[in-house]
Amino acid sequence: MSLPMRFLRRHDPADDAPTDRKRFMAGPAALLGGPANVIMQLGLPPVGRGVIESKVDSGRFDLHPRKRGRTTLTYLAVAMLGTDEDRQIYREAVNTSHRQVRSDADSPVAYNAFDPELQLWVAACLYRGTVDALTFLYGGIDDESADELYREAARFGTTLQVRPQMWPPDRTAFAEYWDTHVSAMSFDDEVRRYLLDQVVDLGPYSAVERILFRRVNRFFTTGFLPQQFRDELDLDWGPGRQRAFEVAMRTIGTVVTVLPEWCRLYPFETYLREMRTRHGQGKPLV
Repeated sequence: MSLPMRFLRRHDPADDAPTDRKRFMAGPAALLGGPANVIMQLGLPPVGRGVIESKVDSGRFDLHPRKRGRTTLTYLAVAMLGTDEDRQIYREAVNTSHRQVRSDADSPVAYNAFDPELQLWVAACLYRGTVDALTFLYGGIDDESADELYREAARFGTTLQVRPQMWPPDRTAFAEYWDTHVSAMSFDDEVRRYLLDQVVDLGPYSAVERILFRRVNRFFTTGFLPQQFRDELDLDWGPGRQRAFEVAMRTIGTVVTVLPEWCRLYPFETYLREMRTRHGQGKPLV
């Protein structure tokens, strides 16, 4: 299958940047791969403990899964498609919640949601998830577009407290950063149970939703995970399931290429509009 034309054109600096970044946003894959990305983020122990011990009940996935998902997808939309004003507005909203996420004397590891090193790891996971989605859907993108995506993906971190110079300078440097951190990845027993029960097996959802979607969610979540994470969570996988996953993703990619742009960008543009509307009405954003 040939790559979608939106990945093959040369970048023109005169292009409107938010419009240009739209070609990297794969809405359907973001929905399917989101749980796997959460798992990768929580592989860094301070991030995992920060989520498990969070006192911000309104933002907890295990209590409000749809709200948590909407908040995360809105952040991705703001980071990649929003204006500088949008990013400032959402940064302030996220900072309000992050001020309450810090370790205490009983925490097994120290953490602070404002720590730019922890935010850098989360941004790295978001970038890795974006690359994986484009690879599984379309077979990858050309080197020029890959370099451009990498530069733009720094926004996943710099929209919050990550300084631009913290983002590894190129994809080779990022690969070294990624391999180093994945080799140190681990889940304690509480984080592991949380991920398996709540994220993989859809614990916060209704019994009917779990019956209908748990197996599908487990399949796509496991498929999106690098093998080290599957091993750490003891998620069963093999060549047959890998082939089925790749066929399913390429089929979805084939369908996505013929959809109108608003479908390809769902739910990102929808959530970005909602964020702007809620801000205009003075309503909470996260």
